[in-house]
Amino acid sequence: MRAVVQRVKEAEVAVEGAVVGRIGPGLLVLLGVAAGDGPKDGEHLAEKVANLRIFDDERGQMNRSLLDVAGEILVVSEFTLLGDARRGRRPSYIDAAPPEEAKRLYELFAAEVRGLGLRVETGVFRSTMDVGLVNSGPVTILLDSRKAF
Repeated sequence: MRAVVQRVKEAEVAVEGAVVGRIGPGLLVLLGVAAGDGPKDGEHLAEKVANLRIFDDERGQMNRSLLDVAGEILVVSEFTLLGDARRGRRPSYIDAAPPEEAKRLYELFAAEVRGLGLRVETGVFRSTMDVGLVNSGPVTILLDSRKAF
């Protein structure tokens, strides 16, 4: 499971012009599910995201987590995070999980974060979405449940 985590002042996701998820200060997480991922990947990544110390403390140092600041989280599915463009010009998505499996694990990830007491908004799985955000910092972190990077 891969995630692009962005610290935001605000973010929203729309489908066919209608906003389906909107948050204030917190994190926008673009989430891709890999073939072979399981519940442990979702649980691990949810805990990692919620506890990343990327919010400023009183001294202006990134020392607080989303849980510490009671921030919100917007989770948007993005299978293209599993794209492999090492050969040629057209990415291969063979490493992405099949849609049914990906949806189940995407929903599990969101449920795990909710279970930590955070407000979670989501996009619509397998939809074309417009994502808008105000990146704060900017702060952008790449995560992989298999620790590929």
